[in-house]
Amino acid sequence: MNYQIIPPPPQLAQHVRFFWVLESEAPYIHRSLACGCPELIFHYKGTFDEVTDPDNREKSFVSGIHGQSQKFRRFITTQGFGIFGVYLYPFAIPHFLSLPADALSNEMPDLDTLLGSEGRILEEKIMLASNNYSRVTLLANFLENRLRKTQPERSYITSLVQDIIHSKGDMRVQQLAQDSCLSVRQFERKFKEYSGFSPKLFSRIVRFQSTLDEYDAKDKTLTQIAYHCGYYDQSHFIRDFKEFSGYHPKVYFDKKAEGTEWRDA
Repeated sequence: MNYQIIPPPPQLAQHVRFFWVLESEAPYIHRSLACGCPELIFHYKGTFDEVTDPDNREKSFVSGIHGQSQKFRRFITTQGFGIFGVYLYPFAIPHFLSLPADALSNEMPDLDTLLGSEGRILEEKIMLASNNYSRVTLLANFLENRLRKTQPERSYITSLVQDIIHSKGDMRVQQLAQDSCLSVRQFERKFKEYSGFSPKLFSRIVRFQSTLDEYDAKDKTLTQIAYHCGYYDQSHFIRDFKEFSGYHPKVYFDKKAEGTEWRDA
């Protein structure tokens, strides 16, 4: 299995976290975990089905957006595959698509639904590209053109969403509302528009995601991981981890969970 990260050009760094590629010649079961950031995804080789229950599968899109999510989902393919994607900050949704971020929370619309003919043309270009660096150039140019059309302004809320991500969810929501000079209700409404979730839920998801960075921390106990990532006790950590991944963290950190092969690539 090949997993590769490609940094964005400087002009997109405020909206794009990174481009990524995942390729394999073998069948694969993937589990997407709760995440505060959306992804624009293109399956340029092979297709996946979403496993909605043990007896039911639904065809996933060829290209589309996996919105920021508070739940895990399972996908399966019986063939080799190639996926190209871009990992975005959540406020990239209103900036690139002129939609509130929460319109795509827990959703997976295909590119045709989102962008019509413009999306179909982009999909065709990505599919026909000769390599993944060409795909990065194509998608970066597309996103830059979208920004020129929408001309978004940097705001306190977008900066705040970014700060919460980089602080791994370790920020006090009440204090943030006061600093914004907005009422708590106004602040939460505006925050949801640019992050997809309430400040409290978004911070919980970001904190959970920070624990995944400890995947290879063989010398740490679950308690040490919990405290290091800002949880006040191990039971709180276990409860959140099970809610957002479907696994007890011991199963995950013992490398017995499905869909983690890309982390070992």
